Amino acid sequence: MSATAPPAEPVETASGYRAGRTLPLRVELVRQLKRRRTLVMGGVLAALPFVLLVAFAIGGEPGGRNDRVTLMDTATASGANFAAVNLFVSAGFLLVVPVALFCGDTVASEASWSSLRYLLAAPVPRARLLWSKLAVGLSLSLAAMVLLPVVALAAGTAAYGWGPLRIPTGGALDPATAAQRLAVVVAYLFVSQLVTAGLAFWLSTRTDAPLGAVGGAVGLTIVGNVLDAVTALGHWRDFLPAHWQFAWADAVQPRPEWAGMIQGASVSVAYALVLFALAFRGFARKDVVS
Repeated sequence: MSATAPPAEPVETASGYRAGRTLPLRVELVRQLKRRRTLVMGGVLAALPFVLLVAFAIGGEPGGRNDRVTLMDTATASGANFAAVNLFVSAGFLLVVPVALFCGDTVASEASWSSLRYLLAAPVPRARLLWSKLAVGLSLSLAAMVLLPVVALAAGTAAYGWGPLRIPTGGALDPATAAQRLAVVVAYLFVSQLVTAGLAFWLSTRTDAPLGAVGGAVGLTIVGNVLDAVTALGHWRDFLPAHWQFAWADAVQPRPEWAGMIQGASVSVAYALVLFALAFRGFARKDVVS
């Protein structure tokens, strides 16, 4: 006759405790919005369009050094062109910083303040804590990417007027179509930066140093840009997220091309899902002592 295992004792919880109600998103969002680094990052992004306005006012009309017309040459054609130029000059690096900051500082900062263990002792389930942190980090990243073109469009319209988006290769997009295309560009830039968000978030769960998580994500993104410049890698560069960071330019054409953006988004999302999974898996098994 085989012995049967004794029934497991029920886990007692406090009356009224609901794991899904711990660390509400609105509470975490308000906490992050009040932080100085959020306000400083928002101020930097909002100031960039005015810095470019001053630069164009001092330096005169932008113009190419050869017969080839580029997007920068059309910066003062209209507010829509000015907004597109702001996205162009910031996509390679500046927009990487807020994503790395908001996603890399979120968990590591709690550990550096020695408040992470108290959150888990509240008790906030580990998965719940990470989901709240990640959702708020991604929301602030998206807000940062929306803030820049919105301010640029408003400032550019005030300075250069409301008009069609002039395309360097010829032709123009009417203002309504241009606004829709710029929204597509912002959406693509956000998706393309998910790999940076994944890197920063994973590093944030592995270290107690916020600067290490943020700097590591920015550094690895720069390494990706350097590798993409190595033409000897050939088609291997297609697997680098940096290779597709300017694929959004295909959206501001008379006939938009989607193939590059689809491939770039697929690469970024694939890397991001792996990195997010590693973050959740590692944090679930981590001995949190800080």
